[in-house]
Amino acid sequence: MYFLIFIAILIVVFYLYNIRIFNYWTIRRVKHEKPVLLFGTYYNEYLQKQSRSQLVEELYWKYPNEKVVGAFRFTTPELIIRDPEIIKAILNNDFSSFYSRGFNHSNDVEILRKNLFAIDGDPWRMLRQRMTPAFTSGKLKAMFPLIVERSEKLQSRTLAAAARNYSLDARELMARYTTDFIGACGFGIDADALNNEKSAFRKLGIKIFNMTPNKAMKAIIKDAFPYFEKTLATFIDIESQVLNLVKHIVNERNYKPCGRNDFIDIMLEYLNKPMEAESIEKRSDDDKDPVKVQMILDINLFAAQVFVFFGAGFETSASSTSYTLHLLAFNPDVQKKVQDNIDQVLVKHNNKFSYEAVKEMTYLEWAFKEGLRIFPSLGYLMRRSTNKFRFKDINLDIDERVNIIIPVQALHLDPNYWDNPKEFRPERFHPDNFGATQKMVYFPFGDGPRKCIGSRLGLMQSMAGLAAILSKFTVEPAAETVRYPTVNPKSNVVQSIKGGLPLMFRERKKV
Repeated sequence: MYFLIFIAILIVVFYLYNIRIFNYWTIRRVKHEKPVLLFGTYYNEYLQKQSRSQLVEELYWKYPNEKVVGAFRFTTPELIIRDPEIIKAILNNDFSSFYSRGFNHSNDVEILRKNLFAIDGDPWRMLRQRMTPAFTSGKLKAMFPLIVERSEKLQSRTLAAAARNYSLDARELMARYTTDFIGACGFGIDADALNNEKSAFRKLGIKIFNMTPNKAMKAIIKDAFPYFEKTLATFIDIESQVLNLVKHIVNERNYKPCGRNDFIDIMLEYLNKPMEAESIEKRSDDDKDPVKVQMILDINLFAAQVFVFFGAGFETSASSTSYTLHLLAFNPDVQKKVQDNIDQVLVKHNNKFSYEAVKEMTYLEWAFKEGLRIFPSLGYLMRRSTNKFRFKDINLDIDERVNIIIPVQALHLDPNYWDNPKEFRPERFHPDNFGATQKMVYFPFGDGPRKCIGSRLGLMQSMAGLAAILSKFTVEPAAETVRYPTVNPKSNVVQSIKGGLPLMFRERKKV
């Protein structure tokens, strides 16, 4: 009897806990999607029927006359921002109130989640300042020979398939290329993913982004009960693998740069040294002098940064380059223009790939940026309010720890900002056409102080990979190719395509 009473009380308490903020947007007169018990607005995501990007885009189109739309992630209020001016303020001018990315509920998390992409507050600022020098033009240029080596292997693998008249999954092909490059630049080793079907690094990359039922269940529990975040480790199955690998490489280099000019070399200059920055979380009593904060870049933090360099670097570039190839296959006239641009530049550079040559491939760059517009690797951006905040233009007050969602995919396809948005037209990115309006709503790499630190590296490796393919091959749809492929509903942060992107690669016969 007492046990049944206890269970009944437990159910009532859980129910009240679950619905306690479900009137959050109602009392603020914000139009919103009605939440359901346990899951809030995103029940289809938790059931792996739709990706979060798909759900956010759906809500964007459902409320076309609103500047903001309310939602709930379990019991956390979320605000989807539809207005470009408000977006610009959140990412830039009001950054001090929205510096949190919101992927972690705190910074007391498992080791690999203490990376630059996910960590917040002062640790983020110190890591950002320390890692920024790794992505200067000089550093990128020094890395370029590593890209050339992988581009040649990419051509060889593609040639083998073309000779046998086989289709290739462009998504898998480019994932192997980017895995090889990031393995070389991030870990300083030859991952050999392009030649070795059983490459350990390719398996590692798949494991990082594979949303298993176990991971999905952990995500639900963490969103419901944030205090369990650290104990419900997402990367526990690969943590020791990554840590041991990084420790081995660092030990081999005797804890100092060895002259490879890769990411490990660059970061080794700072290993076990203090990082210092002005705090964005703390203020002095008189609010005049900035508060200084410090943190040591120990081997665990070091490994977390190498991990995110590898994971984010290969997955986003593989997604964007493969979809660009898919679009080019269905737009042969555009593909011909891209190939002419590549050929003309290579002739000027003795038919050799170089950092300078790739930077001159202007039309290729426009085509790649157009591919990112139609299918951005990150379908949404997320921030979290770090204090109470008032949106003056819409007379709306929100509390601390409200999630802010910027619907990148929807903004990139909104006819209010783009003429015939579903058409693949690289000329949109000609300086005469890409105006202030488009700049306000184009976010393939984010914007503001938390813009992707590796955006220039991603652009460089992606363009080099595309140039390597298109200088030697023409891409065409295969018999099994789907013109408008479906987004994988299990996609987590980075969008992926269900069933891959099979294409035919025909060797070009140059006259």
